[in-house]
Amino acid sequence: MLEHNVHTVRGGCHCGNIAVELALSAAPETYQPRACDCDFCRKHGAAYVSDPQGALAIHIRSEDQSGRYRQGSATAELLVCRNCGVLVGALYRAEGRLYASVNARTLEATAVFGSEQPVSPRKLSAPDKVQRWQRIWFADVSITVGPQAPAPAPE
Repeated sequence: MLEHNVHTVRGGCHCGNIAVELALSAAPETYQPRACDCDFCRKHGAAYVSDPQGALAIHIRSEDQSGRYRQGSATAELLVCRNCGVLVGALYRAEGRLYASVNARTLEATAVFGSEQPVSPRKLSAPDKVQRWQRIWFADVSITVGPQAPAPAPE
């Protein structure tokens, strides 16, 4: 995680099976969630936030209650809770590194982000999508699995 000027935001799915903790390098209001226009994201009302200078910790309490769904170019995985149905975010793996973006609508209500901006990744080729993800998504991503609760972040 980041050392100084960190803005911590927490969230997750409705039932608590998937929890996320974002360490943002700037104040939340400076981020404009990206409202994807693909059918899957639109049907889930997803708008994504990420920070290539930040960090993301994902904790999955019960792996069998989390699902990964690929659609479109099938390059990224969408992380969905099988128990409550919430779309938490998107993951992309390349060259031993995990990149991710989080659905801003799964984050605590106290995190106020800037206005959403529409994006249309389906207009991009698969290689162009990958380049974009590697440029704007979290690149410091960890996933832990198990019944233990994630450690609270320092205040």
